[in-house]
Amino acid sequence: LSFNFPQKLWKMLESDQFQSVWWSNGGKCVAINKELFKEEVLGREGPPQIFAKKSMKHFLQQVKLYGFSEIQQDSQRSASLAEFLAEEEASSDHNQILYYYNPSFNREHPHLLERCKRK
Repeated sequence: LSFNFPQKLWKMLESDQFQSVWWSNGGKCVAINKELFKEEVLGREGPPQIFAKKSMKHFLQQVKLYGFSEIQQDSQRSASLAEFLAEEEASSDHNQILYYYNPSFNREHPHLLERCKRK
């Protein structure tokens, strides 16, 4: 089966395999540890590769093409312990954490995923 970009991203977020990407803001946003993501996801050798291109620039272009907007995480702490720990660990390593929001990409409402269309 071939999945489109938002479906692949969703599956990554729901998987326990990836430390570089997680749900944030109670499942309303995607958080990405930029440096770890480059290594863990884009730097994968051989199958199974997740995305066709291996550059962060191309990945972020896809994020924007599918209607995600970058947001600044405020000082409010995440609702869940898992989110809090992931963000604490990432920030303690002085890594850049990117946050993206799309109203049709919400953990509590998976049926909205079909509205995530390429612009």
